[in-house]
Order: sequence, then structure tokens, then C-alpha cells
Amino acid sequence: MKRLLITGAAGALGRAMRSRLASHAEILRLSDISDLGTAQPNEELVRCDLGDAAAVHRLVEGCDGIVHLGGVSVEDKFSKIMNANLLGLYNLYEAARAHGQPRIIFASSNHTVGFYRQDQHIDVTAPLRPDGLYGVSKCFGEALARMYFEKFGQETALVRIGSCMEKPTNHRMLSSWMSYRDFAQLIACAFRAPMLGCPVIWGISDNDSKWWDNSHAAYLGWKPQDNAEIYRAEIDAALGKPDPKAALHVYQGGNFVNDPIFGED
Repeated sequence: MKRLLITGAAGALGRAMRSRLASHAEILRLSDISDLGTAQPNEELVRCDLGDAAAVHRLVEGCDGIVHLGGVSVEDKFSKIMNANLLGLYNLYEAARAHGQPRIIFASSNHTVGFYRQDQHIDVTAPLRPDGLYGVSKCFGEALARMYFEKFGQETALVRIGSCMEKPTNHRMLSSWMSYRDFAQLIACAFRAPMLGCPVIWGISDNDSKWWDNSHAAYLGWKPQDNAEIYRAEIDAALGKPDPKAALHVYQGGNFVNDPIFGED
């Protein structure tokens, strides 16, 4: 494609995708409210608050695809979540509708289903069970994307990311981990698919331990290459035996189920 937009490009996941997606477009347009560093020869750096509708419209103009990683990524005050994850997402979809409906990869989250137990195996038909306001915001995002698809034909891959990082760091992540390589390959498959639609996709690698069924998304041709199991011995040695009563090892959302509702200042 000519121009690929990555929002949230200053975050850990955005930085990882910045290098891995560089070859997928002639120009990467990178956006965040935080410092993006120095632009590479094929990069455009744009400071943008997702809550600013006019700025988001300018950001999306001229883009052929969007990888939307921007927004609040942890439990926080509702005002912060509302601006970035609700209002900001609405602004993004309105901008996409105004500028040719570029295909969107939306970073949803496992926290949409965080109150399922780790001994439960679910697919995308399972009712939502968000574990906090952050999870609720991702439920909203999935519903908004579905409405724009049904009403306007806007295609979106709704990727319920588990734990996307260089490697898993605790026992929960042996099931929820997705490698940077596998996420980049998923993005490529979603942009390459002749027809995408608006599928929910579990964002996990080919881990031996799984809670989620991705068989419905086989049509995308995505075949994760990595497996968290190779890190089990390292995690066992570092952390010892997991506490079977701790939320981190009981719920799919881990410790998010224990987060309070954070009050406003």
C-alpha cells in the first residue's frame, strides 16, 4: 500500500510494529500523543490526540490502511478511557468513513472476556465478560466497528490481544502470549485477504496451552509460528509454582479483575 497509519506508535507494541511493518507500505504514518523520536526516510510523524476530531480526520486522510494501537491500554480513570478509547475511536471511524474506508486492524483485548476462568475454553460466540472499564471500552470498540461494517461496509479485524511482547513473563502468559512476529504476520494476512469482513480474532501465538478457539478465522491464512511453551522452564525457575487461588492464575484477565474503579481527581 502507499501509506499505512499506525496509531499509538510510541508505545511498546507500536514501536515493535514500527520496524516490522516498515516494508508493508511506501510510507508509514506514525501517530501518538507522546514523543515518536526521529523519523526514518519512509516515515511521517504526527502528534495527534485521538479526542480531537479535526486532527484525527487530517491524520487518516491519504491512508490506505490503519493499525489502531492508540488509546489507554490499562485500567484507568473513566475520563481518560473515554477520551481515547471511546471518543477517539468514534473519531477514527468517522475519519475512515470520510476518507475511503481504509481497512482497519483494531487492537481489542482479552479483557473483553477477563472474567472467564482459565479452565474455560471459549470461542468468539461467548458472551462478553469485561473485567474493568478498560475492558468495557474494548467491548464498545468491537460494537462500534461492527456497526460501521453493517451500516457502511467498513472492514475491521478485531484482534483481542492476549499478551503481546517479546516473551511471556508469567504463567498466565503461557496461554495468552502473542509474539511480535506473529502479530505482524496477522496484520499482513488481514490486509492481504481478498475479503476481511469484521472478524474477532484471538491475538495469541501457537501456544500449547490455549483458552481461545481461532478456527473461525482460518480463512485469513494466518498461521502463528511461535509457542510460549519454550519459556515454561524459565518462568518456573524465576517464579516458582503458581498460586492456584490468585486471580493471576484463576481468571483469563488475570489481575485486572481486582482493579478498582479509579476515581477522578
